[in-house]
Amino acid sequence: MKGKPHYIGGFLEMANDREYRFWADLEEGLRTGKPQNEIKATGQESFAAIYEDPERLRQFTEAMSSVQIGAFVAFAQRFDFSPHQLMLDVGGSGATLCSLVTLHHPHMRGISYDLPALEPLAQQAIAQLGLESRVEIQSGNFFAEEALPKADLVTMGNILHSFDLPSKKLLLRKAYTALPAGGELAVIELILDNERRRNTMGLLMSVNMLIESHGGFNFTQADFEGWATEAGFLAVRFEPLAGPTSAAIARK
Repeated sequence: MKGKPHYIGGFLEMANDREYRFWADLEEGLRTGKPQNEIKATGQESFAAIYEDPERLRQFTEAMSSVQIGAFVAFAQRFDFSPHQLMLDVGGSGATLCSLVTLHHPHMRGISYDLPALEPLAQQAIAQLGLESRVEIQSGNFFAEEALPKADLVTMGNILHSFDLPSKKLLLRKAYTALPAGGELAVIELILDNERRRNTMGLLMSVNMLIESHGGFNFTQADFEGWATEAGFLAVRFEPLAGPTSAAIARK
C-alpha cells in the first residue's frame, strides 16, 4: 500500500462550515417540507451547488468518507466476497468503499461509479493506494443513464437515503438489471428498525434529508425488503456493521 486516503477535517469541518446554518432553519423545513440548504440562495439542488466549487466538493467528499469509513471497513471485513469478482459501487464518490474492499480481498476488482466531477478525487485516492490496476473509475449519472455497468456485486454506500421513493425504487431496479442471476446488492445505510424507535442517528439523518433534499428519507428494514422484492430480488437479509449502520443485502 503506497499511502492512505487524505481526509482532512472530515465530517465536523463540513458540519461547522456548511450544515450548521441550515439546521437553524429546521422549523421552516418542518413547516413547509422544503429543503433549507443552498437551494434557497442559488435555486440549485444542494449537490449541484457543491459540485460547482472544487474546494467545497473536496471538503464534502472527505467528510462523507470520514463519517462512513467505520461501516465500510466493517463491510469489507465481514461480508462474504468469495462468490464475487467484480463490484460496482454506485455513487462511489472518492472510491473509498471500492478501495477498502479490494485492499481486503485480493481477488476482487471494483468500479467506482459517480458523476464526472468526482473522477479527479477518486483517481487521486486510488493512486495513493496503488490500486489503479484493480479499481476503475467510471463517470456517469445513475439516474440519467439507461443502465448501470454490469457487475456481480452492486453496492450503494449511503446513497438511497438522499432520494425520494420513486428514485429509490428506480435505483433498485437498475441494480437488479446490472446483476447476473445469483448476484447481490448490498446497501449500506443507517437502516431503521421497523418500530422506528432504536436507531436515533438514523432518525436524525432522516430529518437532515428534509433539510438537504427534495423527498429524501431514511427507511426501515421492512421498507427495503418490500422495495427489493418489488424490484425482483429473491432473498433479503440484514447484517449489522459499525455503530448504527447496517447492510441490507438482496440476492437476484
